Amino acid sequence: MKKITQFLFLVTFLSGFIAQSQTHLYENPKFDELAKDHKNIAILPFKTKIELRPKQMEKLEPGQLEEMQLSEAESLQDAMYSWFLKRKKRGTLAIEVQQPSRTKALLLKQNINAENIETYTPEELAQILEVDAIISGTYDTNKPMSEGASIALGLLIGFWGSTNSAIVNMNINNAADGELLWNYNKKVSGSFGSNSDDLINVLMRKASRRLAYTK
Repeated sequence: MKKITQFLFLVTFLSGFIAQSQTHLYENPKFDELAKDHKNIAILPFKTKIELRPKQMEKLEPGQLEEMQLSEAESLQDAMYSWFLKRKKRGTLAIEVQQPSRTKALLLKQNINAENIETYTPEELAQILEVDAIISGTYDTNKPMSEGASIALGLLIGFWGSTNSAIVNMNINNAADGELLWNYNKKVSGSFGSNSDDLINVLMRKASRRLAYTK
């Protein structure tokens, strides 16, 4: 019975993401004041880097890693939008969040993509997207969580069941002047079966309490 209990505990422990001690949260002292008149925000695809071992890289065709990183970035963008949307329906979010499809369309009209988006300032992007603030960030992982990228790796190099490790750095910038309102940096890890929604839930569970947009 003791062994069964220990096994169940281990399974529970590994089934989802586990927040690590490396957590840093910055909040602009004027965040509430600067954000009080904000009506809407947009979420940009996170700049994503999937760090594979050399032997794994050898099995990929040219361009496949870039495609998986793009898939991962869009998956995180969608997961964060869903997170905000749920809070909006609950009445705990004071702003509107732009649909990722609209964000993508507006950027494409200006020929802005993953390769050149860093040449634009936060205020320039916010103006293009017609929002009061933008969410952006970076995401580094050793194993993707989006369904498309995970399946691709599994089929190509047998990348099943490996432990996830990820570092997420998330920013919120004011549209008027590009000022940094909020920064959240966290390292998380988890097991096979975790996905983008799990990651966002772990990231935002505690951080959202310090977010001026949430009630």
